[in-house]
Amino acid sequence: MKEISKIASGVQASTTLAIDAMFKQMKADGVDVIGFGAGEPDFNTPEHIKRAAVEAINQNKTRYTPAAGIKELREGACKRLLEDCGLEYEPGQIVAASGAKHNVYIALQVLLNPGDEVILPAPYWLSYSEMIQMAGGVPVIVTASEQDDFKITAQQLEAAITPKTKALILNNPSNPTGMLYTKQELEPIAQVCVEHDLYVISDEIYYGLVYDGREFTSFARLGPQVKERTILINGVSKSYAMTGWRIGYAAANKELAAVMSNYLSHSTSAPSSISQWAAVEALHGSQEAIRTMRAEFERRRNYIVERMNRIPGVSARRPEGAFYVMMNIEKLLGRRFGPVTVQSAEDFAHAFLEQGLVAVVPCTDFGAPGFVRWSYATSMENIQKGLNRLEQFLA
Repeated sequence: MKEISKIASGVQASTTLAIDAMFKQMKADGVDVIGFGAGEPDFNTPEHIKRAAVEAINQNKTRYTPAAGIKELREGACKRLLEDCGLEYEPGQIVAASGAKHNVYIALQVLLNPGDEVILPAPYWLSYSEMIQMAGGVPVIVTASEQDDFKITAQQLEAAITPKTKALILNNPSNPTGMLYTKQELEPIAQVCVEHDLYVISDEIYYGLVYDGREFTSFARLGPQVKERTILINGVSKSYAMTGWRIGYAAANKELAAVMSNYLSHSTSAPSSISQWAAVEALHGSQEAIRTMRAEFERRRNYIVERMNRIPGVSARRPEGAFYVMMNIEKLLGRRFGPVTVQSAEDFAHAFLEQGLVAVVPCTDFGAPGFVRWSYATSMENIQKGLNRLEQFLA
């Protein structure tokens, strides 16, 4: 048989899948394991949003919609961007897709020619690197150290730019670090992007989950020239506990939005009409559920970080947004736990799951090999039990 696509065959399966598969099998076998890998809120979708979906079904709003999404959804995105971020967009500049992840993929497909380079700050969400390569691009990794709160500087960005550089991906607040770039930190980065005529894919899906009263600044807010070259990614998955509804949206200049819409029209077309009407209610309706979730996530974050930093051998920076914490395990490398000598984050994660009955995510595929990620999108009871088991495992 003839060979298949080199691009498709080059897509790598995540090494975290092995941990996840083992966790699920142990759970299915009745083992009392606790998982901290979930990248989704443990809250239910708010009732008023679910009612809107049921009403859409009852009103037979079940047919094809425009490729970029129904106008009411795009108007809702404009409303949220204006009220929450101070950004003015028209519905024609909004493109809905099957989740924010899908919007990132479409943005890269629209921007990149074969060989174009995309600067990717590390630690990064593991799918970014693969999606860049799926679009024929080349990821250029720029590592931000823990000492710098996992945030790159304008100087680092400048040093990574070549004649082939097309774009920067910025995730703010970040998965997996939970760190938040301030306006003062973003401004020099934006200046470099304008000077070098770079596009910026700014993934702001966690913007509603920012803690300690901190102010979120959207990258597109940093001036007209910045906004013109920014594809802003957002959606309803994280802030409204709607991960399974699969609704994300992108905001961009009219030309980019039109090309993204055309690309969608010949690939997936629009997302589910029912999900779109649910998202309309989420964006236009009460925002109280976000405040409730944010307060609970902040409470959990405070507990997990304070307690983790009291456990000898591990440490964690205090995240400022999202619902993840990166645990530094570098002091554990070379130590023996039962039959396992831990030489990597993967070794630690396997040993911790097998012996400690706790599943965490090794961050090697996130560009941070000396760390594991915990999600605190789980109950306080699970967090307490998981940290108890960590203490016992390390002892």
